[in-house]
Amino acid sequence: MGNKEELYQSLGIDPQVLSFGESILSELKDRFDGIDETAEFNQLKVIKAMQENRVSEACFQGSTGYGYNDLGRDTLETVYASLFHGEDALVRPQITCGTHALALALMSNLRPGDELMSPVGKPYDTLEEVIGIRDSRGSLKEYGISYRQAELKPDGSFDFEAIRSSINERTRLVTIQRSKGYASRPTLSVARIGELCRFIRGIKPDVIIMVDNCYGEFVEEKEPLEAGADMIAGSLIKNPGGGLAPIGGYIVGKKECVENAAYRLTSPGLGKEVGASLSVIQSFYQGLFLAPVVTASALKGAIFAANIYERLGFRVIPNGTEDRHDIIQAVELESPKRLIAFCKGIQAAAPVDSFVTPEPWDMPGYDSRVIMAAGAFNSGSSIELSADGPLKEPYIVYFQGGLTWPHAKLGILKSLQALKDEGLVSI
Repeated sequence: MGNKEELYQSLGIDPQVLSFGESILSELKDRFDGIDETAEFNQLKVIKAMQENRVSEACFQGSTGYGYNDLGRDTLETVYASLFHGEDALVRPQITCGTHALALALMSNLRPGDELMSPVGKPYDTLEEVIGIRDSRGSLKEYGISYRQAELKPDGSFDFEAIRSSINERTRLVTIQRSKGYASRPTLSVARIGELCRFIRGIKPDVIIMVDNCYGEFVEEKEPLEAGADMIAGSLIKNPGGGLAPIGGYIVGKKECVENAAYRLTSPGLGKEVGASLSVIQSFYQGLFLAPVVTASALKGAIFAANIYERLGFRVIPNGTEDRHDIIQAVELESPKRLIAFCKGIQAAAPVDSFVTPEPWDMPGYDSRVIMAAGAFNSGSSIELSADGPLKEPYIVYFQGGLTWPHAKLGILKSLQALKDEGLVSI
């Protein structure tokens, strides 16, 4: 048998860092066993959905041009609808990213004069221009759609009175962001989303409730549609693509909501009937098949990172013992030097572009410079090992992904090694 310690050393991990990591890891066996149980449950759900919808080799052929009668595309959408407990689904390579999926869901189900409401505070940065919180061409605000939000309480709980006072006769759609985004609030469990849905329905039964499901798929055994949401949306280069989908997004939920999105994606009168699946359709199926285990690997990495950095005295969100509801781990590094060094370590652990040095830059859609580390097979894929954060106080890094647990482990150790080498932490 080869010497694992020597291999780690050849990859730049010194014995002190490795030993520290192994001591943390020895305490996590029960947590990891629980993650594997959830992965097994979700893997069986995926297989059941594929079998019930008669996925066949013919589904992998793809289509070009208009994409009429695309068996693979149409079958995949019935698989997603079954798996996530929706009436219908839209799963397309023409949806370019998670922000596009969310914008599509919002723009297709809101009309001039309607109001959009968030009961969990400000949404993720890239949605600010979609909504019109920051002025941008083509925003909802430009089309006469107003926006209102209720802040979470300081402890992360729902402010039910503020939510009640924010919902009015113009409120057409309520959007709930499951994950924390670039914020320090808790990620929402499916159970908490269900609690919120029931409260909102008690105020306005006919309102559309949409959940931004990015980073949360397959972390729990249930998904938000099972808790009372009308619509969920997300990206295929996150959890459900399993690291194989090279592009794409999904919207699943009530049939009318999904049809509205399809007519907006293509055109009125065409809807879901057009949209070629090209040569990527097999990767959509195979990525979905792998997604529960890939998500489990990323989740183990998040928990490992939380425990490592918490032990070193940093504030981590969630903390090392909390239940998990998405794959993102936030660490308050308290200085720009630490944030940059952490991201350099993640980049150095990558199988692709490990020799590249990430630098902060003015990334479109953000209000401050952002540093991103991701040596990925699919550009921008955040189910692959990655880390990013805005260069502003309190200098929080957001770590996520890892197609395999060993790679996630290496990435975390490399981030620690980079901080140690620059004299920014003591072990």
